[in-house]
Amino acid sequence: MRQSQLFMTTMREVPSEAEVSSHQWMLRGGYIRQTAAGVYSYLPLGRRVLRNIESIVRQEMDAAGAQEMLMPAIQPAELWRDSGRYDVYGAELIRLQDRHEREFVLGPTHEEVITSIVRQEISSYRKLPVNLYQIQSKYRDERRPRFGLLRGREFLMKDAYSFDGDWGGLDVAYRAMYQAYERIFKRCGLTFRAVEADAGAIGGQGETHEFMALAAIGEDTVVSCSRCTYAANLERAEAAAMDKAADRTDAIAGGSPASTTERVHTPGVKSMEELTRSLQVTSAQLIKTLIFRVDGRSYAVLVRGDREVNETKVKSYLQAEQAELAEAEEVTRITGASALFAGPVGLTIPILVDYEVAAMVHGITGGNEKDIHIRGVQPGVDFPLEFVSDYRNVIEGEPCPRCGEPIQFHRGIELGHVFKLGTKYSEAMNATYLDAEGEAKPLIMGCYGIGVSRVMAAIAEQSIIEDRLVWPISVAPFQVHIIPVATKDEVQLKLAEQIYGELRHAGLDPLLDDRDERAGVKFKDADLAGAPIRIIVGRGAAAGEVEWTGADGVKMNLTVAEAIERARAITCQER
Repeated sequence: MRQSQLFMTTMREVPSEAEVSSHQWMLRGGYIRQTAAGVYSYLPLGRRVLRNIESIVRQEMDAAGAQEMLMPAIQPAELWRDSGRYDVYGAELIRLQDRHEREFVLGPTHEEVITSIVRQEISSYRKLPVNLYQIQSKYRDERRPRFGLLRGREFLMKDAYSFDGDWGGLDVAYRAMYQAYERIFKRCGLTFRAVEADAGAIGGQGETHEFMALAAIGEDTVVSCSRCTYAANLERAEAAAMDKAADRTDAIAGGSPASTTERVHTPGVKSMEELTRSLQVTSAQLIKTLIFRVDGRSYAVLVRGDREVNETKVKSYLQAEQAELAEAEEVTRITGASALFAGPVGLTIPILVDYEVAAMVHGITGGNEKDIHIRGVQPGVDFPLEFVSDYRNVIEGEPCPRCGEPIQFHRGIELGHVFKLGTKYSEAMNATYLDAEGEAKPLIMGCYGIGVSRVMAAIAEQSIIEDRLVWPISVAPFQVHIIPVATKDEVQLKLAEQIYGELRHAGLDPLLDDRDERAGVKFKDADLAGAPIRIIVGRGAAAGEVEWTGADGVKMNLTVAEAIERARAITCQER
């Protein structure tokens, strides 16, 4: 394409609302423009990148045996009621009514719609397995849209759904999608990790993995081992096995040690730090008691004073939909005191005890009374060890749960998520098939999503090199940017036109800057246009030489033939 014809409106100043590099560069370069908070239009440059990502996704999904379809963005609310998610999904679900007051939602995902379609179309095991996918806009009413395309109210997503007659078939489909995702993200030029994850609002009955692009601005924490292949989202990351907790429980079961508690007056204490100073102890010697509301019921969760409760693990253990800290009034009603003075001794609600707390010989807890704490509290003696599990966030540097080596933390941007849904939706929505014996069985489902527009932002975030945006060749809006320094110089312009024509003939997609602009303007715009290969036609034009700059920023002088062949070879290799 000729740049004089390209709708590319650049910005010289960084917009104030853009907090992260990818957002700044895509606004400055004219890739996207905000229409409303969290809602963006894709201008020609942005649409070209998005289309190239979509092409990679389609190629790999088709190769993995999935078939493309397209479902409506507007979904009947009764489908969400059938699945049980209408009230559970929360405020992010955009609800609306038509003129007849029938309720609809704007689809944040399509499990309900695809299940309703397949339950009508597939009745026999002979039509299984099947894997269907689409690329379509999704809608979520984010409380705080931010980071441009990384967290918006409208976004482009690829979602796929597999249907099998047994769990072995689901294993095969899951592995095929997992491997397809690895190929997709590699072809997009991303540095990423696949990590164990929590199923969240989608739900499921089996393993689930997130694919994370490593980036400092990522909103998720990726936990990985420094030696083995273990990796997980912080929500899912396991604490190392606590054998001491089991030993402690066995020891208590073998005898009945007496309580040796001591009430301690702690007046005026307003924080954990003040409490440790007052008692002259470390926070690891404290037992922190937090009251949670889980699906409408109250629970106490105990972790060490230097740890944080992982709400996702609490929900997972209780197989619950929602878990949140109780309001101050409820804490006082249950414990008789504020949160800082809450403790497990004498509580009548279920008590979830973290492994580390269960392994303690004794600790210090709140006394369920203002200005009172209790020393010498013994797990299993002064409160029950009925619900012992892993309820805390892991800490960087602690042992890996697989091999014992230190774990590391990285920031990550979620690119995609694969789930084993099992029968969660098929049972709720009566999606069954007849097996070989004529018996009705629920369909076994898998779900596989990629945030296509988020992938675009993640690539941009990883592709800013020394004040220049350098897209990978596989997704770049233009693979080669040809820049004649002086368009009024007939020799330079003629040579640039020759290169442009030969690259197009070779099947490449070059951009020719044929504008009558100063060289400095052209180079600044080239930094924003992001082509990984730049061919500058300048003083060497008369001798048939050009300046070549690759994605690595290294410059060299080449003949026209060498430059064309090098561009063709690199492009073919990266496709």
